[in-house]
Amino acid sequence: QLQLVESGGGLVQPGGSLRLSCLASGFTLEWYAIGWFRQAPGKEREGVSCISKDGGSTGYADSVKGRFTISRDNAKKMVYLQMDSLKPEDTATYYCAAASRCIGAHTTLVGYWGQGTQVTVSS
Repeated sequence: QLQLVESGGGLVQPGGSLRLSCLASGFTLEWYAIGWFRQAPGKEREGVSCISKDGGSTGYADSVKGRFTISRDNAKKMVYLQMDSLKPEDTATYYCAAASRCIGAHTTLVGYWGQGTQVTVSS
């Protein structure tokens, strides 16, 4: 079964950190670029970050640049999003997605989506 499963979300205070994980199963992770997206209530889904198939190229939305770091370990079939200096406006459901390539912080047409993990930044 082809799956992407996110984990690591939760409640954190402003200025805090979280690390999201995305575990791939049922397909060969290194064949795909992986993007992280987020969607807040009442807002459109936006691309947060993307990493190329071999991890050699990354892209970030301006709103998270310098605070978030994307990485991957193809041997472990994992992709990570380290989120530091979190702000209330980072509150959203975060999704990972597999696509053929990155376009900046976005991806080309997504092949697989995860189910999402909730991140809430609040004091």
